[in-house]
Amino acid sequence: MKHLVVFTGAGISQESGLKTFRDSDGLWEEFRIEEVATPEAWLANPIVVLEFYNQRRKQANAASPNTAHLLIAQLEKYFKVSVITQNVDDLHERAGSSQVLHLHGKLNEAKSVLTGLVTDIGDTDLNWGDCCPSGGQLRPNIVWFGEDVPNMTKAQEIARSADVFLTVGTSLNVYPAAYLVHEVPERSVKYIVDPAEVKVSRIKNLTCIKEKATTGVARVAQLLVPELIGIL
Repeated sequence: MKHLVVFTGAGISQESGLKTFRDSDGLWEEFRIEEVATPEAWLANPIVVLEFYNQRRKQANAASPNTAHLLIAQLEKYFKVSVITQNVDDLHERAGSSQVLHLHGKLNEAKSVLTGLVTDIGDTDLNWGDCCPSGGQLRPNIVWFGEDVPNMTKAQEIARSADVFLTVGTSLNVYPAAYLVHEVPERSVKYIVDPAEVKVSRIKNLTCIKEKATTGVARVAQLLVPELIGIL
């Protein structure tokens, strides 16, 4: 089976009702990045940081996968599908995708500041005083601004093996993740689905579809699997 690599950003989850960071009504309009999403914020006021992510966790767990998530999962019938996502929700997994790599962590996980041990916390709140077995405070397992992206090397390896590379709902402005499209072999077919103008250059075999995630992914699915026309 050909390898379809799908790289997703906040735009795909937005259609499930989750705010993006960069839109005019997004999360950064309510909080300054420095207050909730940096190591310095955690050191300065961990309780504010914990509550910010507790609210995000509640919102994400109340949301449901949309058509774009579901279509990507269904494409596993026709391709080997690897999903690389910048999103910290689990909507891809709940839609049925079996291979999902999270670049920026997961809302439903916590990490010990002492040992780095990651644990699944499900939909529960994370509070000051919640510790790992070794006594280390638990923090959200989120990659904050200024931190390394541990899964980046693995993501690059996956991108290099793509026969088809589909980017959905990301402006390709967040680095180092935005470099991934440049890791894809020149011969591979590439699609970018986003309603905004995505600035890319020197990329061969690229088709840009200026649509939101649900309709844009449906168009790509029909291009990749013609027999889906009339079914979606």
